[in-house]
Amino acid sequence: MVGIAIVSLLTTALVLAQPLLVQSLIDRVGSGAALTGPVVVLVAVALGDALFGAAQSYLLQRTGEGVVLRARRTLIGHLLRLPIVEYDRRRIGDLISRVGADTTLLRSVVTSGLFDIVSSVLAFLGAVVLMAIVDVLLLLITLGAVAVGAAAVVMVGRAVRGASRRAQESVGRMTAVTERALSSIRTLCASSATEREAERVGTSADAAYRAGVRMARLESLVAPIMTLSLQGSFIAVLAFGGYRVATGSMTLGEFVAFLLYLFVLVFPLAQAFQAFTAIQTGMAAFDRMTEVLDLPAEDADEHALARTAAAAPNQPAPATPALEFVGVRFGYETGPPVLFDVSFAVERGNRTAIVGPSGSGKSTALALVERFYETTGGMLRVDGVEIRQIPRARLRAWIGYVEQEAPVLAGTIADNLRLGAPDATDEQLLQSLQLVGLAEIAQRNPLGLDAPVGDDGVLLSGGQRQRLAWARMMLTDPEIILLDEPTSSVDSVTEQVLRETLDRLAANRTVLVVAHRLSTVADSDRIVVLDGGRVTAVGTHQELPRAAGSTGSWPLINCLPDRLVPDNARTRCPRLPSCGDMSRRKCGVRHSAQACR
Repeated sequence: MVGIAIVSLLTTALVLAQPLLVQSLIDRVGSGAALTGPVVVLVAVALGDALFGAAQSYLLQRTGEGVVLRARRTLIGHLLRLPIVEYDRRRIGDLISRVGADTTLLRSVVTSGLFDIVSSVLAFLGAVVLMAIVDVLLLLITLGAVAVGAAAVVMVGRAVRGASRRAQESVGRMTAVTERALSSIRTLCASSATEREAERVGTSADAAYRAGVRMARLESLVAPIMTLSLQGSFIAVLAFGGYRVATGSMTLGEFVAFLLYLFVLVFPLAQAFQAFTAIQTGMAAFDRMTEVLDLPAEDADEHALARTAAAAPNQPAPATPALEFVGVRFGYETGPPVLFDVSFAVERGNRTAIVGPSGSGKSTALALVERFYETTGGMLRVDGVEIRQIPRARLRAWIGYVEQEAPVLAGTIADNLRLGAPDATDEQLLQSLQLVGLAEIAQRNPLGLDAPVGDDGVLLSGGQRQRLAWARMMLTDPEIILLDEPTSSVDSVTEQVLRETLDRLAANRTVLVVAHRLSTVADSDRIVVLDGGRVTAVGTHQELPRAAGSTGSWPLINCLPDRLVPDNARTRCPRLPSCGDMSRRKCGVRHSAQACR
């Protein structure tokens, strides 16, 4: 910025010197003096002007790219620290548009905005001073015509800012609709919905087009207004100045010098008017960026919490539960309450399972432990400390989390495994794959761990994605493990491998698992039954069936395996047939009237 300012001053000085040199040259021609010296100086000044102009242009472009880079890094860094609830409220595509398209518009604020206005003002002031020295009356005529045009351009420029913001919002909506379609392309093809979705995207593109045309209509007024203003001033100066030369009140050299200064004045004014419009467009983009930057990040209060946590004892009492829900209540912003007065404890080193019908709040309970959301009532403790008093970074470093959808990021197998363990060696990566029965995907591919997984892991099967998520979690060596439907997408053989892996992991760790498959929860130390957002029963595998008759709890607890039967056997309830199919490998079921009602 300092370099640009210096170069801009030098360029302005050289530009202002040229009319004086031309005036001197004309006067020397009239007097018959030697012309070599003034011509050499004039050529040197012109060349210097060109060189300094090129240097200024390069520095402006470089600075503009630096502004865009800083803006993008700042914006994406803030976006990745926003609370999850903000992503529930907003369209991902619109946020992507702010990082891409909107930040690009900031370049124009620097390259054709701020410094153009600064250099134009300097050139304008210098030209005005020198024009006043030559002829004050002609200067007043010039400034009068320019003032009319400038006032009109300012009015149009203010309207451009609003129109530009609306155009950028339209582009953001179009990007969101496009992202929605492309991220679900297989579903669209399978549903024969590509034409309808293309029409939806086309409609949003039409809206962006109309908003862009409205902005272009306003921007198109700037050049004609500016041209009329400057041409008017030039014609007035030419007519009145010519008259004064004819009457002898002004020399020809002075008149030519004044005309050249008029051109010096006109060019920076044209730049300034265009720069003003560019700044309005850039500021509209900046407004959209600051909307996001003003949102509080997850770690806004983490520094204070880190100091508090550092002062707290690191080792809780042995009898303190690893996780404890105490009257927890929660509801999403746009929906009804999900959890009502939920209370249960997960003892340290134990495996606790949460079962219940879909929509009962099982996955929500895990999300609260990860602090993706904050409880709206009650208290959630980790190692006896209220969870809000633990910095998220420290909390999540303790926890390994396998999500229900088992998301896989575009990139390689190694990229995905190192998400939580960036310093893991290749040997450790292969060992984690071996433990979940997934080593063959790296061994079969010539690229090994560098084999691509495709966008969203499309090159892997559902079971492979789930096992990759397991391997990724294991590399972090967590103290607490959260598993959300950890075997929902695997076959019975792989399920057995994962169960054995879980048995090894759970030997000295705390595990909280959500599952529908009975084989997954049968070996748990405690089972919590959630139904309608409430805890309806808590007990072991042996205790829950006996309690069902007296409590009237959700019938699934009566379907917990009571015995193991051969693989080719199947026990089915005539009135609840799905109960006997919940685990095809070990489908023994204890039935009762409660279960079959």
